[in-house]
Amino acid sequence: MRDFYSILGVKRDAGSDEIKAAWRTKAKSVHPDKNRDDPQAHNRFAEIGRAYEVLKDPAKRNRYDQQRMKVEALEREQTIMQQRQAAREAAEKAKQAKINAERVLEELARAEAEKAKADATQAAKAKAAKEQAAEAKTKAQAESGAKDAAAETASATGTDKTSTAGASAGPKSGPSATVGGTASGPEEAASRIFGDSPEAAAAAESLRREQEAAELQEGIPLKPAASPLLAPIELFSSLVRRLRGAPPPLPEKAPDIFADAVVAIADLLEQKSVSITLNDGREVRVPLNGVTEGHVVRLKGQGLKFQGLQRGDVAVTIKVLRADRFAVDQFDIRTVLPITLENAVLGCETQVEGPDGTMVPVTVPAWSNSDQVIRIDDLGLPNAEDGRGALVVELRVMLWEKPDEKVTDLMRLMREGLYI
Repeated sequence: MRDFYSILGVKRDAGSDEIKAAWRTKAKSVHPDKNRDDPQAHNRFAEIGRAYEVLKDPAKRNRYDQQRMKVEALEREQTIMQQRQAAREAAEKAKQAKINAERVLEELARAEAEKAKADATQAAKAKAAKEQAAEAKTKAQAESGAKDAAAETASATGTDKTSTAGASAGPKSGPSATVGGTASGPEEAASRIFGDSPEAAAAAESLRREQEAAELQEGIPLKPAASPLLAPIELFSSLVRRLRGAPPPLPEKAPDIFADAVVAIADLLEQKSVSITLNDGREVRVPLNGVTEGHVVRLKGQGLKFQGLQRGDVAVTIKVLRADRFAVDQFDIRTVLPITLENAVLGCETQVEGPDGTMVPVTVPAWSNSDQVIRIDDLGLPNAEDGRGALVVELRVMLWEKPDEKVTDLMRLMREGLYI
């Protein structure tokens, strides 16, 4: 749907005089007689004419505004549906990621249990080997003492026999505990759980380097693992510690809901909250503190709600109703003050109605022109800085309803001069 306001280059709250002046300017600039080399000049000229035909008539303009609001509401509804679909897809991805994370944590817990079991077995075997070594040493010492006693007895009886002792048996080391199976490095273990990805290889390499650096810093020489099974288990334990120590990431945020709040100037002056109905039927309250036309009020945590996602917001765009005598310009309120010709030339003291209905005194300086403005501070809309805008009074020089002969003669004298 074509935007007639943008075609004429005016705002949606523009008055009839502003629309007419914009139409004249546009029509002159795109007239086919001035753009003979442009084959699209005629179409643009006709489009400007159609826009002016609709906007100059209040009834046609009202119907056009209502139709355009319906179209914009439909477009917003389609956007919300797309956002909901995206949110559902994001929720499905989050669910799958959660399943994968639980599976990985389960495998890591199983690996920790196997490591603890292997450590206990190895400790038991080491204790048994130590006991065997101590027993062998005691037995060797007893045999050596018996041989020494026999040698002393033989030498006392004068027997020329020599007792020789065989090779003394030293303590034997216990059997080494080995674990069968195919050796696998940290990269292969990480790949088996997290997949063949560069991130898994980088994590394994980083953990191995950190362990080597810690051992070198403490003065412990590097040494291989006692069992091929323990190397991947050490890697799993380090990953578990990292996963459990890192804070959980915040869930993704659901899409926002966009809506419009049409308010009057009196609502902005009173700064009261207004109620609007969303597309899903819910009713929310929108505060109007320090806002004006075009501002967006964001209602935190009142938007779409999906499982596994943070709740979205409601973004409300403020739109001000058009009034007969007042217009909103940022935080200023503009109005028109008609003055007569003599008051424009000589100046005067008069009054103008304010937005709250009270009469505000205005001093019109001498020799004032049409479109000249007079600013009256602190009578506009409240802003976010605890201040207020101004009441902007635009002067409009008006002639009398009936012609005045004296004024006519004076104007003719000023234009043609006095001849005697």
